[in-house]
Amino acid sequence: MNESRHSNVCTDQPGDKNAAQRNGVSDNPRGGTRGNRRDGVSGNRRGRQASRLRPADLLRLGVHGLWTRPVRALLSAAGIAIGIAAMLSVVGISTSSQAHLDAQLDALGTNLLTVTPGEDPNTGRTVPLPATAADTMARLDGVDVASATGELKDVAAYRNERVDPAETNALKVIATDLGLLRALNGKLYWGSWLDHAPARYPTAVLGERAASRLGVTGPGERIWIKDRYFTVLGTLSPNALTPELDTAILVNSAAAERYLRFDGKPTKVYERSADALVEKVRARLPRATNPESPQFVTVSRPSDALKARQAAESSFDGLLIGLGGVALLVGGIGVANTMVISVIERRGEIGLRRALGAARRHVSHQFLAEALLLSALGGVAGAALGGAVTFGYAYSQGWPTVLPVTALLGGLAATVVIGAVAGLYPAFRAARTPPTVALSSA
Repeated sequence: MNESRHSNVCTDQPGDKNAAQRNGVSDNPRGGTRGNRRDGVSGNRRGRQASRLRPADLLRLGVHGLWTRPVRALLSAAGIAIGIAAMLSVVGISTSSQAHLDAQLDALGTNLLTVTPGEDPNTGRTVPLPATAADTMARLDGVDVASATGELKDVAAYRNERVDPAETNALKVIATDLGLLRALNGKLYWGSWLDHAPARYPTAVLGERAASRLGVTGPGERIWIKDRYFTVLGTLSPNALTPELDTAILVNSAAAERYLRFDGKPTKVYERSADALVEKVRARLPRATNPESPQFVTVSRPSDALKARQAAESSFDGLLIGLGGVALLVGGIGVANTMVISVIERRGEIGLRRALGAARRHVSHQFLAEALLLSALGGVAGAALGGAVTFGYAYSQGWPTVLPVTALLGGLAATVVIGAVAGLYPAFRAARTPPTVALSSA
């Protein structure tokens, strides 16, 4: 455009001031004109402004740069994807487990307390609870229900009398009163509870794992306890608050006293009260249970144990998240390495673009865009993989699938940051490559 303008100026007559003014030329003795300032200074500014790279063009350039080397791009993005997937799956599985626990506690209640015999520190012996512990506890203000159980130490259960006595299957025989199911908010997997038979009749209800180990599949079957057969009435569903009952054979206390020589002293008492009164009742239970020796009474809250276990698992999850972060860092190094190699291999392209008028910032923006696209590709793939792992594991465990949005957005934001950091050095290196050196090395 400047050349054509100069040619027009040369064809005009020297005395034609209008023509000179039209072409931005004047006979100013200082050798400069207002028109020249516009064309020389402002015109250059307009030229610099016109030399720009639109976001859409930058995106196309970035995609093209990755598309020409698809295998390398996918392998580099895989490092980012593995790190993000590891972090999101750990967070998602932990959150899903917490949601499942919260649902269990909502269904079972957090107001269950258990009372067990304490140990005398002087003698090291366990101080038994009184036989009337459940009755005195039930009369305490704020207590809704109390139910006692007593483990029979020297009694084992077998499928029949021909089984070797050493094959106990690690099962426990426990005497219980009829209020246990209500105290636990428990449910039967199949069959009926102990109150569907006479109190002193030899009947039993099995925990889920106890029924599995004994091979009992339905009501009416019989099992051998001590020296006689007991008829199985039903099977308890698993209860997260009382896992000890999953391997237990529950026998009515009256039948246990008659056939199994149960002394009536409980080894554990289950108690429920209103949620607002739990701590108040908890402080009063030792004296109400054993007025003579309240210091030898232990009161615990099963829901607290579940929450403590969840907290321990969460601390372990922190270690796994750290490992995922290491994988993410390794992926970022892989992206940086890929971009550095790309800069070396594409010197000819860089030199040609610079020779055609591309500014340094255009070249740096191009390679930075490629690094961001590469990390974003890995981030999206990792998020999808982490979500799939979370869903698959939660589904296999029967948990609700929960993946926090903050973790998902944080993971994607981390990939953008890593991509930007990993692409800075290669982008600056590409921008600082002189065109002559780039073209001579191509």
